Amino acid sequence: MTEELHNEEITNEELLPSSSPSSSLIELTDINKYYPVGKEQLHVLKNLHLTIEQGEFLMIMGKSGSGKTTLMNIIGFLDQSSDGTYIFDGQDVSKLTENQKSDLRNKYIGFIFQQFFLIQSLNVSQNVELPMVYEGTKKENKRRKIAEHYLGLVGLEGKENSKTTELSGGQQQRVAIARALVNEPLLIMADEPTGALDSETSADIMGILSDLNKEGKTIVMVTHDNDMKKYASRVVYMKDGLFLTEEEYNNA
Repeated sequence: MTEELHNEEITNEELLPSSSPSSSLIELTDINKYYPVGKEQLHVLKNLHLTIEQGEFLMIMGKSGSGKTTLMNIIGFLDQSSDGTYIFDGQDVSKLTENQKSDLRNKYIGFIFQQFFLIQSLNVSQNVELPMVYEGTKKENKRRKIAEHYLGLVGLEGKENSKTTELSGGQQQRVAIARALVNEPLLIMADEPTGALDSETSADIMGILSDLNKEGKTIVMVTHDNDMKKYASRVVYMKDGLFLTEEEYNNA
């Protein structure tokens, strides 16, 4: 990415990435999550410990109900743990306000979901530009140039003015990936990104994510598909809110 496309100064210094020499981007300690069910408390995540290093491609593997999506939502500041400690790039997330967490999420985390969440009334470029619109620091012509760059990166050059309804499922997911990249996130969170795609298109999408990881992007991906494991640098297995070894998971 050329420097001139991302040269706007960020003024909220307390939300800048830390200069800590540690390579750990994320440290989770004793993470628990409870949901009220009637008069009871459903224990969804149970004393989880997890460290994610910068540049990792971590895959969280688990079946429906394992707690993997809840964990992803906590990592991505979409939810918060009931107790435990979450350190994101040297910052204690529990000490941040909701607005500060929202700022961190918008600046440093890009999301890719199974459902593409594209806005049909906007063209392809406008969908990709949305995170920059929310950030509010870039002019329209700068947003357009950045969107064009990332659309080219995911193989959609020339599609900037197309309607999203004119695109295939694979192309729509490429738009979603470009949208996740435009703010140069420290972390890409992918929740079942190939779940709605055929096997050939899934391989194409995973190839893009793999290339991004080779370029240094940290990726955390949630999946239940064993075929995806080959793309990860590390896999953690979940069942009933707990981490398991691969053997325990396969025998469960």
